Amino acid sequence: MEILKAIAASPGIAMGPVFLLNAKRIKTIKRKVAASDIPGEQERLEQAVSEVERQLRRLISELPEEVKEHSNILRSHILMLRDRMVYDKAVRFIEDRRINAEWAVDLVLEAIKSLFSKVRDSYIRERLDDVSFVVNKVKGVLAGTETRLDLSSVDEPVIIVARNLSPADTLHISKEKVLGFVTELGSRTSHTAILARSLGIPAVVGLENVTSRCLSGETMIVDGLKGQVIIEPDKTILSEYGLRQENYLKYRLEVVRNSNLPAETTDGYRVRVMANMELVEEIPIVIQHGAEGVGLFRTEFLYMTSRILPTEDELFLAYKEVVERLKPYPVTIRTLDIGGDKLASDLCCGEEMNPALGLRAIRFCLHEKGLFRSQLRAILRASAFGQLRLLFPMVSGKSEMVEVKRLLSTIMDELEAEGRPFNRAIKTGIMIEVPSAVLTADILAREADFFSIGTNDLVQYSLAIDRVNEAVCHLYEPLHPGVLRMIKIAVDSGHRENIEVGMCGEMAGEPLYVPILLGMGLDELSMNAMAIPKAKKIIRQSNQEECARFVAELLSLDSARHIKERAIKFFRDNYPPDMETTDFLEFGIGLG
Repeated sequence: MEILKAIAASPGIAMGPVFLLNAKRIKTIKRKVAASDIPGEQERLEQAVSEVERQLRRLISELPEEVKEHSNILRSHILMLRDRMVYDKAVRFIEDRRINAEWAVDLVLEAIKSLFSKVRDSYIRERLDDVSFVVNKVKGVLAGTETRLDLSSVDEPVIIVARNLSPADTLHISKEKVLGFVTELGSRTSHTAILARSLGIPAVVGLENVTSRCLSGETMIVDGLKGQVIIEPDKTILSEYGLRQENYLKYRLEVVRNSNLPAETTDGYRVRVMANMELVEEIPIVIQHGAEGVGLFRTEFLYMTSRILPTEDELFLAYKEVVERLKPYPVTIRTLDIGGDKLASDLCCGEEMNPALGLRAIRFCLHEKGLFRSQLRAILRASAFGQLRLLFPMVSGKSEMVEVKRLLSTIMDELEAEGRPFNRAIKTGIMIEVPSAVLTADILAREADFFSIGTNDLVQYSLAIDRVNEAVCHLYEPLHPGVLRMIKIAVDSGHRENIEVGMCGEMAGEPLYVPILLGMGLDELSMNAMAIPKAKKIIRQSNQEECARFVAELLSLDSARHIKERAIKFFRDNYPPDMETTDFLEFGIGLG
């Protein structure tokens, strides 16, 4: 028996035989070509790209009805095929370096991997999986190799073990044939993981060398709660996990059944629990799990999957669809949070020494006003179709908001003159992500209708921690006394100016932190949709006044270690144990 630990990507427990997918390695034939052969190689590339386009369109048409809503992911892959960073660059490599199409495509992928490795934002960095998928499809066609997942030989339910699964593979997985999956690559925010959660398939990802540690037919347990994989478990472990699987299914049914109850504490304190989302395909999950709206709709994806910048009308239609489908719930659209370190077609701004402190988010948008105007016009036009709020990221001081509001007012006048409907009373919010925003929160609160605390960046900037630097990432600590004090300052400053304060960072969805955030007095928590039922359950078991006294005690402690120890004790003392919180306290993970 072997027990392995990795990333819990999709909750649940699966037990069954291994189906090992040893992906065929596509060997790249590298050869120089004569000048006269360059047009022929470029034509081979064009034919391969066109063939992959046909394959992806066929995959979309073959999608089972229950996953049709996720087809936009495959459509984005079609757009990536023609992106200038993929297609145009490969065409240039063939001509400039006089090399064959296979070699050119290989160089393109290497260049894109190098570019993505410099990205600080983990969510954006993990979109590399999507780019790699489409590039490898092209390589497969050029090499005459099939790259699609083939489960035709499976005659019993199995657990797939593979180096990686593409979103296209995941969408074509039959729940009758696949109990769960384990991959060597991937993360919780990859599209494959998002799809696994929406399909309810337990999954563990990022488990290095797992394909060389098991054989097809061996028994495997996949624990998507703990991020644990057990190969060839003994009878005792099998029996224990069989009971655990049964209990989890009962537990999850009860939690989801109660997910639409209001998030109200025992002493009547009401909190809105919202969802973070990026894709239209996530809307059913958002609704099913009891979200009271969207507290953070990321808009970067539309800029990263097109060869050219999306037009105002394209943005408008995308935002309108989200707002209409979630009506009557509110949707908070965050303006473009992207910078020179991120791959986004025509938005590449050149290399920066320190992208995290460079031209990004609101700074970037105010620098690229044409792009910003297009997005603001699209958002304002969509505001006529439902409850829509505007959220501006990485604001560091009042001057930025003054400039933003001046531009917004000008655009409103333009739309009015054009006779286009919009909501002139649209609410505007500021993301509190940098120390200067915290320290001037009293001033900023007079410039906004609401605050949304982005803890991912606030922790990083407050503690001077690069989350992707392995040497220091262990110092990334949301319970650091400085971080907790900053959150409290932001909340109190907003409330003194009579504006609501929410949180949309990862901290909002972690069970251990929910009582702390209640005690801070937050009005809204926005999180991964899968975390909502659990968060609501904790809120309904809480007493806000007791949580406030608890927070006052935490703010007097002198270290993250002491705060965490006290927080765990408070959680154990005040909340009945269940499967998810036990796993959280034991392994330091949650569903957020």
